Amino acid sequence: MGKVVCDWKTLHDFMVDAFKGVGVPAEDCETVVDVILESDRRGIESHGCNRFKPIYIDRINAGIQNPVTNYEIIRETETTAVVDGHDGMGQVIGYKSMKLAIEKAKKYGMGMVAVRNSCHYGIAGYYATMAAKAGCIGMTGTNARPSVAPTFGVEGMFGTNPLTIGIPTDEDFDFVIDCATSITQNGKIEYYERIGEDVHPGTVIDIDGNPVEGDSGVALKKIRQGTAALTTLGGIGEALGGYKGYGYAMVIELLSAILQDGNYGKALDGKDENGNIAPYHLGHFFIAIDTNHFLGEELTRKKAGEIIRSVRASKKAPGHDRIYSAGEKEWDIWLSRKDSGVPINESVQAEMNKVRDDLKLSYVFPWEK
Repeated sequence: MGKVVCDWKTLHDFMVDAFKGVGVPAEDCETVVDVILESDRRGIESHGCNRFKPIYIDRINAGIQNPVTNYEIIRETETTAVVDGHDGMGQVIGYKSMKLAIEKAKKYGMGMVAVRNSCHYGIAGYYATMAAKAGCIGMTGTNARPSVAPTFGVEGMFGTNPLTIGIPTDEDFDFVIDCATSITQNGKIEYYERIGEDVHPGTVIDIDGNPVEGDSGVALKKIRQGTAALTTLGGIGEALGGYKGYGYAMVIELLSAILQDGNYGKALDGKDENGNIAPYHLGHFFIAIDTNHFLGEELTRKKAGEIIRSVRASKKAPGHDRIYSAGEKEWDIWLSRKDSGVPINESVQAEMNKVRDDLKLSYVFPWEK
């Protein structure tokens, strides 16, 4: 049968009801689902509906993620805050934290919130976009389960650690760069496994230092077992700048742990001392810089637009008629999907069917008609 497009309203209503069914408060359900669907709006299948059941519903049911989020500010100044998320819903923690950073930036020019004991917060670009829409430059990052090897190493020591920045422009879309500091991420390999696509050469290294190729499911299993690891931006070794990806990954690891006394590295593998599943205790950070505390939002947007348009207007390589800026492809995908919905593959269809049946919800999905 392959992929079937499901409309936005059905997906939204179903996921909201499903999260309510596992104990997430109604207001928080709206936030969680908005972050999940924003990923699909941008065409980032690795972090959207594909992760609805295995990353969120299953973890709540397993008792390693709390459906009710206890958002505790444990220290605060005019421009900063340290938050303990108590292993609640990462999207709720992320939304509240960036909102707080923006509020501080609007008053004092800059705001930063550091978070500990959180869970997977979805696409980092959601929070950078929040800031950009508010006329701020936004930055965020998160650590994650250790699956990426340092340069000259073969052991997963830190996460895919996205470096994410949003800058307001005068275009229909803001400039938002949201990239893992590894060549690829776990979610992408999970997605490849679902659709039967092989792991891309050079993106995974085994414990003996050899590139891992072939079946994505096998590669994913090796990463989970600790016998393989993802490679940093630039790839294996230093020849193509792998040390750069390693360095930026460590910046995110440090900012996600040192200001909030959070967990890091191997402590984020989701296992306790006996090897049983446990909360991930992730760390995040959120930074907002208000452009009106400089020369103003209008000028900032205009200048940013001029810069990215000048780059896009530069000479194209043979065979290419378009240069993109960060956020542009995602905007194009949204325009193509906004009146239709999300393509759902067979694996996710089965997961949604199961969640619906387990919770005794009365939904009929397009793939069942």
